[in-house]
Amino acid sequence: MGSWSDFRRDSILVAGQWVSADNGGVLDVIDPATGESIGTVPNAGVAETRRAIESASAAFEKFSRTTAAERAKMLRDLSTAILDNQDALAELLTREQGKPLAEAKGEVGMSAAYILWFAEEARRVYGDTIPSPWGDRRILVTKSPVGVVGAITPWNFPSSMLARKIGPALAAGCTVVAKPASQTPYSALAWGVLAEQVGIPAGVINIITGSAREIGGELTSNPLVRKITFTGSTGVGKLLLKQAAETVKKVSMELGGNAPFLIFDDADLDRAVAGAVAAKFRNAGQTCVCTNRLYVQAGIYDRFLKAFSNATEKLVIGAGLEQGATLGPLIDDAAVAKVEEFMSDALGKGARVVTGGKRHPKGDRFYEATVLADANATMNFARDEIFGPIAPVFKFETEDEAVRLANDTEFGLAAYFYTQDLGRAFRVSERLQYGLVGINEGMITTEVAPFGGFKESGVGKEGSKYGVDDYLDVKYVCVGGLGL
Repeated sequence: MGSWSDFRRDSILVAGQWVSADNGGVLDVIDPATGESIGTVPNAGVAETRRAIESASAAFEKFSRTTAAERAKMLRDLSTAILDNQDALAELLTREQGKPLAEAKGEVGMSAAYILWFAEEARRVYGDTIPSPWGDRRILVTKSPVGVVGAITPWNFPSSMLARKIGPALAAGCTVVAKPASQTPYSALAWGVLAEQVGIPAGVINIITGSAREIGGELTSNPLVRKITFTGSTGVGKLLLKQAAETVKKVSMELGGNAPFLIFDDADLDRAVAGAVAAKFRNAGQTCVCTNRLYVQAGIYDRFLKAFSNATEKLVIGAGLEQGATLGPLIDDAAVAKVEEFMSDALGKGARVVTGGKRHPKGDRFYEATVLADANATMNFARDEIFGPIAPVFKFETEDEAVRLANDTEFGLAAYFYTQDLGRAFRVSERLQYGLVGINEGMITTEVAPFGGFKESGVGKEGSKYGVDDYLDVKYVCVGGLGL
């Protein structure tokens, strides 16, 4: 087991070589807790990305012909290497992203779990034989890897989001060019170090840091890239979809959310409070499945508000590496400014601060865990994703009203609700227009279940037995002349 610095690379990985940007340009990587630089990475662009794509394309010719068992072993070894270095990788992640170390260790562990899952799925990419309408022919259906995959990942989960893409890509026999977020490149570059350690062939995994516009533009326009997988905002996802359409690439998009959290009068109050804290304040509210709108039925509204506020006040704000910290900083100054805009809008429209509501003395990027009462549909966070530690609490009267309010958004990623009525559990879950639904649970992500949204929250699924499908092409083979 090494230290976090053993996995930090200040170069990009192209064709198995660690190199600088052609023009020598670099980007600072900032620790959100201190505002200080922890290093620099290359500010690469079109030329470096094109070479990475060509490297991945060349590697694909051989890698795609490896056996499922060979690829499964590579992925099992990769999963083991991640777990063997979980502490070091978690510290690296916390230093660049800011989340509490315990959360970072959980994310690294989840990365290993995704890789192990797809190691197993590599051996289960099954085809079919179809009864032929012709007596002298046989019909086979086979699945083959799509080719080079362009993977673009966000800063909020810089390790596990890459695991969800590298895992199924390699399991299927694809090669990868990955572009991590500029705020958190080190966790992605560490995947290159791990790949080298376990003997994944050069060119199978390439990692490029730098200009999102240039790198993304080359990935979406280059005909050698046959699939784009992206996790991030809906706005950027729509742009990538348009660009990828020019060469008709396969796409997977895990986009923005506006998660409702419904609490009915018959809910277990203690369980609902614990679930709401977990679903709202994990990673300082900076996740795509974080609770964005809490809807509480009138009969339990005041009791929930008091209990939820009391639980929120117990969160410990601090730098991710501080002992006992449970709420870290926001990623950058722009994120704090966005949170303050939401607060100003809500207070101007009648919201009431129950707890929190301002920056924390720890530093400019720390914001208090905030609970707002009397939220209403005119406030901006009723429509837009907060991505910060603000919990607006709305009131509703009936089940039909709750479902209508929950579905009143163009997004459809995650939703949660609490009830002890079995009939209501089925009625509401079936009516919610969301790809993930948690009933009496606020933390539901797992590698064994499909992750993906409805409506403008994306296309495709990650994880589970469905997660490898988007990395495969289905081929029909008709065999004739059999002399039957």
